[in-house]
Amino acid sequence: MILLYWQIGRDIIIRQQQQGWGTKVIDNLAKDLSQAFPDIKGFSSRNLKYMRKFAENYPEEQFVQLSAAQIPWFHNCVLLDKVKNREEREWYIYQTIENGWSRNVLVHQIESRLYHRQGKAITNFEKTLPKPQSELAQQLIKDPYNFDFLSLTQTALESDLEKGLINRIRNFLLELGVGFAFVGSQYHLEVGNQDFYVDLLFYHLRLRCFIVIDLKIEEFKPEFSGKMNFYVAAVDDLLRHAEDNPTIGIILCKSKNKTIVEYSLRDLNQPIGVSTYQLREALPENLQNNLPTIEQLEAELNAVSLKIDE
Repeated sequence: MILLYWQIGRDIIIRQQQQGWGTKVIDNLAKDLSQAFPDIKGFSSRNLKYMRKFAENYPEEQFVQLSAAQIPWFHNCVLLDKVKNREEREWYIYQTIENGWSRNVLVHQIESRLYHRQGKAITNFEKTLPKPQSELAQQLIKDPYNFDFLSLTQTALESDLEKGLINRIRNFLLELGVGFAFVGSQYHLEVGNQDFYVDLLFYHLRLRCFIVIDLKIEEFKPEFSGKMNFYVAAVDDLLRHAEDNPTIGIILCKSKNKTIVEYSLRDLNQPIGVSTYQLREALPENLQNNLPTIEQLEAELNAVSLKIDE
């Protein structure tokens, strides 16, 4: 069907070149197709304009067959509307094919600028992991992570951030990406007869390794990398199975200085990445005080409902 749409779009371009733009090629073709195939939907003028745009942006039939035609039509329409750069659009096509994104998930990933965030974390993976795991691990880690599904104030503690992510685990896993399996929060490790607790522990199904995440609500400090180096070594010794790949550590900070991070990771022997995260900006306190509470909104809605019933 998508290849048919591409062929119709190509024909529209040819007809417009021959007859001129003022000849209402699309409107006339929409009427002709609807009359000829009354039981088939999809021949509206609006959809024909998408077909033309589709053919104009992908003039190569082979690319359409092998790539664009492998995702649903309306996914392609979303990409044509929201992504102007072809290289970026192709990246989203391949990610959709690989990960099976629904249209809503695709829209979310585009609007969260995933293409520009994927693989941007500062890491030492190239030195500490064998290929191709180092390359795959690098591509899986984003910077920054988008936590706009959380509502935290500027005075929030690390425990509040952790609790918010756990309470919204579905959103958190979607942002982390395909392959992350949640193992636990404040995961207990006993080392040298002392108790230690990892903020968040995951297992990645594609990398075949544990992933330790340490949450920080401040700018990155060099001592964070030393602590993570310890956690990764401990998980490797206590939890890693013989068939597992080396454990990876991710430090999530509010902000970071690139040079300080690079120095901090340079001589570490455990694979560690440092990323930042973005929270949805909270409303100023004076505005929050003027907004109605949930209880007040419910009371107003109940009052309106009673008036309607009367």
